[in-house]
Amino acid sequence: MKRFKLFTYSCLCISTLLSCAPKVKEGYDEKTGYSGNISISGAFALYPIVVLWSEDFKKIHPNVRFNISAGGAGKGITDVLTNMVDIGLVSRDLHPQEVAKGAWPIHVAKDAVLGTVNSNHPNISLIKTRGFTQKELADLFVYKKYKSWRDIDSRFVDEPIEVYVRSDAAGAAETWAKYFGERQEDLKGIGIFGDPGLAQAIKEKKLSIGFNNINYVYDLKTKMPTTNLAVIPIDQNADGKIDKSEAFYGHLDQLTEAVALGNYPAPPARDLTFVIRKDKQTKLLQAFIRFVLEKEQQGYLLENGYVPLSESLIHIELKKLDQ
Repeated sequence: MKRFKLFTYSCLCISTLLSCAPKVKEGYDEKTGYSGNISISGAFALYPIVVLWSEDFKKIHPNVRFNISAGGAGKGITDVLTNMVDIGLVSRDLHPQEVAKGAWPIHVAKDAVLGTVNSNHPNISLIKTRGFTQKELADLFVYKKYKSWRDIDSRFVDEPIEVYVRSDAAGAAETWAKYFGERQEDLKGIGIFGDPGLAQAIKEKKLSIGFNNINYVYDLKTKMPTTNLAVIPIDQNADGKIDKSEAFYGHLDQLTEAVALGNYPAPPARDLTFVIRKDKQTKLLQAFIRFVLEKEQQGYLLENGYVPLSESLIHIELKKLDQ
């Protein structure tokens, strides 16, 4: 079993040290495998698993150096299109203009964006049993219809709602907005940079509400929601309660299964993607992407809060490398 800790000192050191290392000439040797450099930036959602994948790849190919950084999906797509990096980590659908500029997507996993509140909210039990409908969430995050919690439900406390959104160009934010038929720019609230920052802001405010990627909501050891953070269940049939078919948030394995089976709506479930330049592929880059799509590497996904691709989807993604 192989797990990572989100944004631990060790992960950050890996990225920092490798970014300062000298360039290595790209090549291949039968004894030591590939040599060369792979630079990666982008979505917070993908960053932790990519660090893990890079460490495993280096065990086979020790002369490959990685430079990996997180900064949001917007940074990832910008960096790859301007040739600043080899791979952009993107956690949203590509825009037509990005594809027109040469962006070539390779899906490597799936996950989901979740509505989140502070687990110490005075009405947390009621929130978990009634859930929020898509319309209620849209009225909160897009239309600012509610000013106090009691405006949503008369049983809630009569206290102001503190809505948090992402300040950076983020796949999570765009995916969350897409659930309402909107764009990230249409989300309204206090802007916070990065998934870790947004999760921390909600943990510190009892009356707050926001959204996060799966890996910033659940503790990967216990597979339960992390301290001071709780998931907002989606009342998909809008009947005023979370039915048995909608109750899959208590444990990480239940949630990832719901995403895999399509029981959690998409969006906010989504593909996680490596974006490369179709005209900038190298043998080393292709080898790393093929490695990521291997059965063993996909096998790490579930235990780390992601959903692996099916064999048929892996076949489709591998064929893209030959086009």
